[in-house]
Amino acid sequence: MWSSLWAMILKEYQQTFRDKRMVMLLTAAPVVQLILLGYAVNMEVDRVPTVIADEDRSPQSRSLAKELTAGDAFTLVGQVPSGEEAVKMVSRGEVAIALVIPRGYAERLRAGKTARLQALVDGGDSNRATVAQNALAAFVMQRASGLALERAKTLAASQGRALDIPLLVVEPRILYNPTLSSKIYFVPGVAATLLLILTLITTAMGLAREKEMGTLEQVLVTPIRPEILILGKTLPYYLFGVVDLGLVIVAGAWIFEVPIRGSIPLLFLAGTLYMLTTLGVGLLVSAIARTQQQAFFGAIFFVMPAILLSGFITPVENMPDWLQPLSGLSPVRHFVEIMRAVLLKDASMGELASPLVALGGLGLTVYASAAYLLRRRLA
Repeated sequence: MWSSLWAMILKEYQQTFRDKRMVMLLTAAPVVQLILLGYAVNMEVDRVPTVIADEDRSPQSRSLAKELTAGDAFTLVGQVPSGEEAVKMVSRGEVAIALVIPRGYAERLRAGKTARLQALVDGGDSNRATVAQNALAAFVMQRASGLALERAKTLAASQGRALDIPLLVVEPRILYNPTLSSKIYFVPGVAATLLLILTLITTAMGLAREKEMGTLEQVLVTPIRPEILILGKTLPYYLFGVVDLGLVIVAGAWIFEVPIRGSIPLLFLAGTLYMLTTLGVGLLVSAIARTQQQAFFGAIFFVMPAILLSGFITPVENMPDWLQPLSGLSPVRHFVEIMRAVLLKDASMGELASPLVALGGLGLTVYASAAYLLRRRLA
């Protein structure tokens, strides 16, 4: 049995290494894709293109505009004399947000009255619009608080008394990702999706290619048992997956400065359980498909929902209540959770018992079902 299994593994490796493009796909491509996607997937919103319509043209309005664009949050594209022109720039997509300072702004401030501003936000990009709107609101609130405190100090000084105003100051302490870098949060998810695509598609298309070329029938007439054939078809791609997992962890730490605070063996244990599911789905697709084209589209049919339901892009809690239980069937969700917890929080095996058990249950169920179905098809 062992000699037959070893012969099958050697056959797979020889067949793989004959095709240089396949070798590049299995080794270099995941690292290149990690780099590209790691830089492309960036949820940090800064340098938002902004236009200011200063209808007041006062020293106070010019000071407000200057302070707003002094940081990295907003980039001043230009100033226009009226709100109508600002609306046109937003509608043409030239800017993402426009701040209109109406006439009488400075006069109302001097009179101690409420001065209103208008923000025109392009909601086409909802994420950027939300972040920009919140950043603008925080800036205006901070400036309003400063003006109120300054006025209170002036009033107290005119009455010859000390200013006694209680202040509430929040001092946040950000754990695990102090710089709030989106790359540190997203790169583990990118690694999980790349591993899914690599192991699933290559396994599915490997057997489909054997069917198309007619070599599978030649193997079946040999004394090799079906279970040995199945193991021989999946173990090589599992080993490629282990190598790629190590490469993406190293690349993530070196290029994107993703911390490695937890146990590396625990990551590879989770990776093994994860690849039980991905390889099992690959076998399941190859058992049904007759051609490589069918195998490819069958793999994509599983890959897209698995990624979208994983919480990698949007939190699972934001999904509809009826959809959240289905996300538990996505192996990507559990592996991404483990990757983030181990790399960022140094989580232990006990703390990750739930996702590990879920991965193991999914992996054993899917792989055993796929092996049973494929064995019946090969019989």
